[in-house]
Amino acid sequence: MAVPIAVLDCDLLLYGRGHRTLDRFKLEDVTDEYLVSTYGFPRQFIYYLVDLLGASLSRPTQRSRAISPETQILAALGFYTSGSFQTRMGDAIGISQASMSRCVANVTEALVERASQFIHFPEDEATVQSLKDDFYGLAGMPGVLGVVDCTHVAIKAPNAEDLSYVNRKGLHSLNCLMVCDARGVLLSAETHWPGSLPDCTVLQQAALTSQFETELRKDGWLLGDSSFFLRTWLMTPLHIPETPAEYRYNMAHSATHNVIERTFRTIRSRFRCLDGSKGTLQYSPEKSSHIILACCVLHNISLEHGLDVWSSPATGHMEQPEEEYEQMESVDSEACRIRQELLLTHFS
Repeated sequence: MAVPIAVLDCDLLLYGRGHRTLDRFKLEDVTDEYLVSTYGFPRQFIYYLVDLLGASLSRPTQRSRAISPETQILAALGFYTSGSFQTRMGDAIGISQASMSRCVANVTEALVERASQFIHFPEDEATVQSLKDDFYGLAGMPGVLGVVDCTHVAIKAPNAEDLSYVNRKGLHSLNCLMVCDARGVLLSAETHWPGSLPDCTVLQQAALTSQFETELRKDGWLLGDSSFFLRTWLMTPLHIPETPAEYRYNMAHSATHNVIERTFRTIRSRFRCLDGSKGTLQYSPEKSSHIILACCVLHNISLEHGLDVWSSPATGHMEQPEEEYEQMESVDSEACRIRQELLLTHFS
């Protein structure tokens, strides 16, 4: 009885004999179902990454047998989506754990080099207006250019003396500041902040703040929760709403801001290396930051390719520490005026 060649190939891929499987593995020899279950993405998406990153991953090497860009990308995707360097993953493409680690490093740097290409705010008026229209369609909040929040990703302790990465839960983490649009596309991602910093401090020091204050954007604002100060370009909820208009404003704000929480869940669910279920990222803060940013780039690319189904919450152990904060009252009278005008104009 004839055995389908795809089955034979999968068996060799899963239980193959070391590096000899490198010559045997071909994307066209396995099914989309196998690629999605093992590497998290379908064939055409992987082909796109090979075209995008191939030149960066084909740098000259003194090794007699360089690993192909295709294999490097599969190795990295396998790690990002499973959080594991287990032998089974290496056997699937015929490389050692050490080679897996090098592949992840190479692909991560190639993606980080392209971060600004895929993560940025729109510039042209038509796209900006479309951005605001999409947000308005969610809950009736006008003028929104993005929703902003922070999330923590667990990392190994850099060293015994460095406590700057210890968060409120006593765990080592990076505090990542992100902005997304109404579909969950990331518009900004700063992944390098130490976990000990509260969200408001991260935002105060972030390039995002410099960008908005320097450009003096008057065409809209971001939405942030009560862990941030109210600013002319950042609308926060009212601490104690009293009037019907204030309640309506807070409800619209909450419903719109929820998009960023769903985006965090989607990223953690798709990229299990970030969700804590396999333990912390076993890298330095700098390398861990790059891995997080690489996953953010892949998240945006996946949305560009129509892989935009909202995922269920991740089951990992590392959740964002609950901030114990008082309402961040603004001393910016202009910001208070803008919020009050927004209340009167759209929610009264």
